[in-house]
Amino acid sequence: QVQLVESGGGLVQAGGSLRRSCATSGGTVSNLAMGWFRQSPGQERDFVAAISTSGRSTAYTNSVKGRFTISRDSAENTMYLHMNELTPEDPTIYYCPATTLFSTEPVVSATAYAYWGHGTQVTVSS
Repeated sequence: QVQLVESGGGLVQAGGSLRRSCATSGGTVSNLAMGWFRQSPGQERDFVAAISTSGRSTAYTNSVKGRFTISRDSAENTMYLHMNELTPEDPTIYYCPATTLFSTEPVVSATAYAYWGHGTQVTVSS
């Protein structure tokens, strides 16, 4: 069974950067379609970014285009989300999900993912 552990949360000033990691076990990132979702207290979990099984295709929600980059490292078996120009309006809890179903396109729907990490929190101070 695929297990996902997020890390890289913390406190950052507005305009700053963070790199979030999603360490994977029970599967290899090169055989998974993966993504990032985020959520603020009392709000729904929203799509942020996704990478296809092949790794050749990525997708982003409009609010993070040009600021965030999703990537993966097969040697480390880890997926990353590089976040730049963070603002206090960026939601705080980030989750990484994965699916073993092969996808030529990034998977943007939360219901399509079978495996989820527990989430880590990012706080952006103004």
